[in-house]
Amino acid sequence: MTIRLMENFRAAFYAPYYATHALGFYAREGVEVELMSSDAPGDAVPKLLDGTIDLTWGGPMRVLKAHDADPRSQLVNFCEVVARDPFFLIGRAPAGPFVLSDLPQMRFASVSEVPTPWLCLQHDLREHGIDPDRLQRISDRSMARNYDALRAGEIDVMQAFEPFATLAERDRAGDVLYTASARGPTVYTAFIATREAAAERHGEFAAVARANSRMLRWLYSNPPEELATAVASFFPDIPGDVLAGSLRRYRDAGLWAREPTMSQIGFERLAQSLHSGGFIARVASYDECVEASLNGINPGS
Repeated sequence: MTIRLMENFRAAFYAPYYATHALGFYAREGVEVELMSSDAPGDAVPKLLDGTIDLTWGGPMRVLKAHDADPRSQLVNFCEVVARDPFFLIGRAPAGPFVLSDLPQMRFASVSEVPTPWLCLQHDLREHGIDPDRLQRISDRSMARNYDALRAGEIDVMQAFEPFATLAERDRAGDVLYTASARGPTVYTAFIATREAAAERHGEFAAVARANSRMLRWLYSNPPEELATAVASFFPDIPGDVLAGSLRRYRDAGLWAREPTMSQIGFERLAQSLHSGGFIARVASYDECVEASLNGINPGS
């Protein structure tokens, strides 16, 4: 039976998911996967719950939020792929090397499309003794619009993912001032399913996990240009050299997991950020949110 897998939204840091599909890793594991597009972040979770799709990928943020709203939630994660935060602060430092304590004095635009980047950054700021409420923050504009504002000199710093960092360097619009992945493990993306589906289709979901695990090994064994070639059809609006540069930056930063076991340290870091930002009132446990029967599956399983 075909597994209906819906993307979360289209982003370069999701490249391993597209490559797993494009390079036939699912077929090698004997599982048929239909990759379905999504109109907006978060669209897939309701479709999981009503049975329209079987799997999606996305942040444990969505699973933590569901368990906060209902401790009996059936949503679970498995197979970590994006193991660190893929966002950057991009702009020009006022003078000398940039430090987070510079940010309150700068005109700053945060990501509006999804909540996790700001929730993680505000926690970083708190850990550096900075009150996030002190920032001159624009919070309601798209990354594309913020990039135009950065180029026009209307803002000093923007928060964004790739390819904006590589584009800013190419266009001389700004530099990477802060790399969120450097904070360390922060589980950013894994598969999301219901416990019922994980039990009923355990063998197929295990094959999906093995396929992605093989992809991660391939990814770290081959030049980023090969990954860019594999996924280029998913990103027709990104020039080939910019896409390759973006994926190289991510790979060199260790953004993607090297094996699929969900990092407990990374999970807890994400949960702390969501809690400190008021996104969740209760932090569900790792065991509540991670499907143990599918955790740690690798090509040898």
